Amino acid sequence: DMQYFVGGFTTGAIPDYQMAAMAMAILLRGMTAEETAALTKVMMLSGELVDTSSISRPKIDKHSTGGIGDKVSLILAPLAACCGVAVPMISGRGLGLTGGTLDKLESIPGYRTNVPETEFVRIVNACGCSIIGQTERLVPADRKLYALRDVTGTVPSIPLIVASIMSKKLAAGLDGLVLDVKCGRGAFMKTEGDARALAAALLDVARRMNKAATALITDMSQPLGRTAGNALEVIEAVETLKGKGPADLVDVTLALSARMLMLGHVCATEQEALGLLRKRLASGDALNKFLEMIALHKGDTSFINNLSRFPAAAHRIPVTAQADGTVADVDPDAIGRACLMLGAGRSLVTDKVDHAVGVSGIAKVGQAVSRGEPLAFVHANATESLDAAKDLVAKAFALAFHVNETPAMI
Repeated sequence: DMQYFVGGFTTGAIPDYQMAAMAMAILLRGMTAEETAALTKVMMLSGELVDTSSISRPKIDKHSTGGIGDKVSLILAPLAACCGVAVPMISGRGLGLTGGTLDKLESIPGYRTNVPETEFVRIVNACGCSIIGQTERLVPADRKLYALRDVTGTVPSIPLIVASIMSKKLAAGLDGLVLDVKCGRGAFMKTEGDARALAAALLDVARRMNKAATALITDMSQPLGRTAGNALEVIEAVETLKGKGPADLVDVTLALSARMLMLGHVCATEQEALGLLRKRLASGDALNKFLEMIALHKGDTSFINNLSRFPAAAHRIPVTAQADGTVADVDPDAIGRACLMLGAGRSLVTDKVDHAVGVSGIAKVGQAVSRGEPLAFVHANATESLDAAKDLVAKAFALAFHVNETPAMI
């Protein structure tokens, strides 16, 4: 029945209004685990599958449910690749507050995210990792259904989320998948209970489809790292690959990468995996792997070797503390809405992204600040959005005399 319905929708034999009704029924009534797995499978098989049989190394990918400042994929893919696994990553664009992984990579001049599948596999064989966008022939049912869900209010359905994520990932010919389920105000899942329910549903589908998978729930109660915005996040990712990244970003990246190495049977324990990952990060091997991947995608590596080459926004305005204190809260949603206002994200799929704008130098929870000290910097090109974005960023921060502890990231 699912094959009949999804297949008919994909070919146009079943009209959009019927699928809209089906999506709303799924949102309201839910689906059993068996139904969710069936939906995932028929969506996966709605197009061509990527033939990764020529890749001899374990093929392990990571998927994040998304959050403000989440640039982990840019660090994780080359880091895991230089430790012995292959990372064939098919990623997405941002629709909402900030850009997606593809938008970040496209801030590097020349980087091609739309390479053919044969070249995608060739690049993975050559350097161990490649990050591209979803091709026209890969899971067309998901592309059509997601566009429909976005305009019918049916995005927040766990079965539909699971089918969308897993159909694309499993179509890429993976041996294993690590899932990063974000939890908190800056994530899609606001509560730990919802995040655990989504993680369980994702893992259940992986099990039913005989794919090795593991999931981590990571904190999104404040932005990840100290930047939000496409080129700004690339710069921070490169700094992290040079061993100078913020602790929260490094910790999450290492935790997810360690699971990848264990799924690929490169390392037997988390301790062994973390030791290898830290060694590759400190040696510069991961940075060199990132440069190699960019070159194979025809990106200009001189921007990575000289970060000042990235175009700067016309305005870089500090948002300062109004009193002495300790940062008690940083609202990631407010930072994200400011980024969207500046042009770093999309309200519609057709919107163009301004790669230079965003927020940098974001102070972290637990950080002591003095009156007049910057809590963040707003990077803007359009003056008409600057004041409103600055106000949003200012309201994102709450100060206190003392903060007992910072949020646990994992």
